[in-house]
Order: sequence, then structure tokens, then C-alpha cells
Amino acid sequence: QVQLVESGGGSVQAGGSLRLSCEASGNTNGNYYMAWFRQAPGKEREGVVTILPGGGITYCAGSVQGRFTISKDNAKKTMFLQMNSLKPEDSAMYYCAAGRWGTCNTEFYTSWGPGTQVTVSS
Repeated sequence: QVQLVESGGGSVQAGGSLRLSCEASGNTNGNYYMAWFRQAPGKEREGVVTILPGGGITYCAGSVQGRFTISKDNAKKTMFLQMNSLKPEDSAMYYCAAGRWGTCNTEFYTSWGPGTQVTVSS
């Protein structure tokens, strides 16, 4: 079992930046698909971006492409989400997820962090 913990959330004004981190621990052996999801009040949890074991990246939410960048440091067991030019509609609880298979929906992910809140004010 993999344990995930997010950090780096906070409150920023529109146009600002945040860098989220996701630290993994526990049974991290083998290859994992990893992803960032987000969920705003009253909305379904949506995929933001995924990164494959080989490094391939898929942007699930078209609105973040060009503004958000996903990366990972395998040695440190940490994944990052650099968020620039933030907009109020980016406000959500952001979740880190891992699984042996990955898509832009939640069903294939078996490990989840507790989330970190991102609030963007206009």
C-alpha cells in the first residue's frame, strides 16, 4: 500500500502561482501511474494531469495546459504540480493519486492523499 500526502496549497490572488508537492511512502516498489485530481464544491472530482511511469504526460483538463506543469523526483518519491497564472476557477481541493493503471478518471487509482486546498481570489 502506498501512502500519499500533499502539501503546498494555500490562498493566492488571480495570476499568482503555487507549487504543490506529493510525497509517497510505504510500498512504493514497482511502477505507478500518478496523477493530480481536483474537486470544487458541488462538482465531480476531475483529473487535472497524469504522468506515466515512463514519463509520458496527459493533460486531462484542457484549461490548465500551458499553465500547470507536472514533474516528479523518483529518488525523493515526490511529485510536483507547478501552477502558474492561477484563475478563480482553479479553486478546489487538489488530490494526489497513484495506481498500477492510469486514466483521467478516478477508478484506476488505488492510493489517494488527503488533499490540499487551493483558493484563488479575483
